[in-house]
Amino acid sequence: MTIEEASRAAGVKLIQRSSGGEPSCLYYKPQTGLSGVDFMVTDGRISRIDIANPKVTTLSGAKVGDSENQIKSLYAGQIQVEPHEYEPLGHYLIFVPQDLQDQSYRVLFETDGKKVTRWRVGKLPEVGWVEGCA
Repeated sequence: MTIEEASRAAGVKLIQRSSGGEPSCLYYKPQTGLSGVDFMVTDGRISRIDIANPKVTTLSGAKVGDSENQIKSLYAGQIQVEPHEYEPLGHYLIFVPQDLQDQSYRVLFETDGKKVTRWRVGKLPEVGWVEGCA
């Protein structure tokens, strides 16, 4: 989906924000309303959505502020745990879909070792880029 298509579907204008990356990787955010939600665009299409807003949940109800155990329970048997790149006690809790058609997508929860501090959803490899468009 392009930014224009997403803007029309959501009924809110998405505006480019400072990304720090190359022209082929940009970030957009809603002009009004929802804060803490950023859309990564690579090669003209949305490839990842970054969420830091505790009001935004996954379809299963996972959100910022949930415990690591809550995430593991919600997605039993589908979470890979990896050490966080910058948070010494933190983790990446990575939801890996079981359906074949969804194998190139992930939901990645960042934690401080106890609670979810932010999460992102998108396609590989972009969803795994630790520093976004940097």
